[in-house]
Amino acid sequence: MTTTRLGFIGAGGIAHRHFGVLEQMHDVRIVAVADPDAHRAGEAAGRFGAQAFATHAEMLDAVELDAVYICVPPFAHGDAERACIARGLPFFVEKPLSLDLGLAEEIAAEVERAGLITAVGYHWRYLDTVDEARARLADNPAQLMTGFWLDQTPPPQWWWREDASGGQVVEQATHIIDLARFLSGDVTEVFGLASHRPRQDFEGLTVPTATTASLRFASGTIANLAATCLLRWNHRVGLHVFADALAMEITDHDIMIDTGHGRPVRHAEGDPVWREDRDFIDAVQGRENRIRCPYAEALETHRVALAVSKSAATGALVKMEVLRSNPQPFFRQAAAADSGAGASA
Repeated sequence: MTTTRLGFIGAGGIAHRHFGVLEQMHDVRIVAVADPDAHRAGEAAGRFGAQAFATHAEMLDAVELDAVYICVPPFAHGDAERACIARGLPFFVEKPLSLDLGLAEEIAAEVERAGLITAVGYHWRYLDTVDEARARLADNPAQLMTGFWLDQTPPPQWWWREDASGGQVVEQATHIIDLARFLSGDVTEVFGLASHRPRQDFEGLTVPTATTASLRFASGTIANLAATCLLRWNHRVGLHVFADALAMEITDHDIMIDTGHGRPVRHAEGDPVWREDRDFIDAVQGRENRIRCPYAEALETHRVALAVSKSAATGALVKMEVLRSNPQPFFRQAAAADSGAGASA
């Protein structure tokens, strides 16, 4: 049996989500972990009998790997991806891709030139409930969608800063944007509005505390998105979809399909993170490539999330074709230096 040797760049919460899945796979070994937090790197490495490193450069120079997982905060992307590309190493990267759209565009182009296997952690695409929704919409396409990410403020202080996280739409509600794209195709226009309310118990919070956006799709679908981090609990995260005589409500754990005969709810079966990890590993091992969100596809979603932020900041409608031709950065570029680049998500 082929055993795939994995290295991890970043050993924070999302990395541990993948750890729990990958340790169940008999054809996978996590052999190296890099994180600037020595205790965190050592603890994660000890779990697998792996080697711990302070930087990804040290790890990649010292250990023979078949693929890499990149699990770092939004402001810390770039060097790790380029190091993997230079070594011809397939990589799985967690969203969002970067705060600098130009950088993400460059990485996508380098990945394409190298013919490298990549995957991005938009795991909602792997829900069996989303498969059911796509089947329902195949001959009856969505006309209206309404997305929500109405939640609390996450504890990491880098998340509180727009120049380090990109804000709630870029860091969290990007999952809802990606799901909407997965169901209805590419977005052509974006208009966003945002507001900010200072909060005494979140000193230094600069991300918008409320955001709304309207999206137009090439398919003719229109959508709106609402996000807030003002709550002290998770209130609603999901996407509502409306077609001819059809209403659906999709979350990351269930689906409700209303055709005028009640509101039956079905819970999702299986683990979408296991499915996305398995597809990545299979592709790395030379089996059929079933990856649902490679880097280039994730970039399409990421452009839309950044377009919401740009529109909200400027008050202008953003046409996606213009953004593709002029991928200017939206956030102050000192984020990595200020926030400690290399920290794990």
